[in-house]
Order: sequence, then structure tokens, then C-alpha cells
Amino acid sequence: MKFKGVIFDFNGTLFYDTPKHIEAWREYSARLRGTPFSDDEMEKHMLGHTNEDIIAYAIGEKPDKKMVQRLAAEKEAVYREMCLNDMKNTKLAKGAVEFLEYLEQNSIPHTIATASDKTNVDFFIEIFHLKNWFDVSKIVYDDGKIPNKPEPDIYLKAASNLSLKPCECLVFEDAMAGIESAKRAGIGGIVAVVPDDKKQLFQKISCVSSVISDFTQFEFNCFSI
Repeated sequence: MKFKGVIFDFNGTLFYDTPKHIEAWREYSARLRGTPFSDDEMEKHMLGHTNEDIIAYAIGEKPDKKMVQRLAAEKEAVYREMCLNDMKNTKLAKGAVEFLEYLEQNSIPHTIATASDKTNVDFFIEIFHLKNWFDVSKIVYDDGKIPNKPEPDIYLKAASNLSLKPCECLVFEDAMAGIESAKRAGIGGIVAVVPDDKKQLFQKISCVSSVISDFTQFEFNCFSI
């Protein structure tokens, strides 16, 4: 099947920052409920979810907006500081720049659909110079209004921003919630971007068309040019 556009999840996909988010959320979950999230809880309730979703799970009830804003802001500030203090590893995934250049050179529409909030998205735009490859006005993020993954809305909006049907798009994801979101949206193809030790798990998911650990492993010949 030939695709007309690309939608990237960002965290853990274009930028492998999962360890930083895990470290930050382990600290905050311990503070919120007395014990840190287990690895299984991280996979099911953190990766691909909004801060509000994660806090709600940690405290066992829907938090009020002020609590979400306060805890999320504290956690995300720590996360951003961790990125800035580790610039050696704060870079786009291996092969990502070459792939983005290919998309630009061949006029293949592409955007980002992320559970990150605007503060973090603005941070990513600046430190990764995303304006080199993306129309930032088309990036879909957690604005507090759109239901997040695993609901399909974020990918439906991203496809619409590209003026494409969901079935014409290829999505790159690293989280179960994001894969479910893309599936529900009717996305035409889903590529899982995961570490080698997780490849076997994601290869068993029927809606996942291929599994890679970085973008050097992706074949570019699946687009209508």
C-alpha cells in the first residue's frame, strides 16, 4: 500500500526520552500515592497518556484542574531540565533527520500528534529546530480540549490538518495507547518504533505493519510520490 502522508508521535518515537519521563514519573507517583509505578503500570498508564490521565490513575480519582496544573508543571519542568543537562542524548532519533529531509524533498505531508502539552511542544520546536521540517501550526498536542490516546481524536485531527484521509496516512508510534488510538482512527499503516527487547511483543499486534528500533531501518518506498 502506498501512503500519502506521515504522522509522528513524538516522545519515544522521534525523540527517545522515555527513560527521562519514567524517572520523573516514578518520583511523582511515589509522592502521590506512596509507591512508585511498576514497569507494567508505566507501560499501561503512562506511555502515550496525558499528565491528567497519569495523575488520575496515581491518586485513584479525577483530579481538579489546579492539582493537575501544579503537579504536571513541576514534573515537566524537571523533565525539561533533565533534557538540557543531557544535551548529548537530547537529539532526534537515529535516521530521523534523513527521513524528515526525504519527506520535505518529496513534498510528502507530515506532522506530529503528541500527548505533550504546549509548553513541552514549544520546547521541542526550539531545541530540535522542528520548523526546519514541520509546519508547527499543524502539530496536534494536548490542549486540554481534545481527548487523548487511546481515543482516536488526536490522529483524526492530525490527518485532517494534512488534508488527508486517515487511511492515507502512516503513523509512527511507540506506545500501546498510541497504537490503539491510530487503529481506532482508521490509520492506513502503523509502524512501531521500539527498543530491540520490545520488538517481539509489538510484532504480535495485528494492526502494526512493521517494527523498527530507529528510522535507519525504515524503507522509504511506501509513499505515493
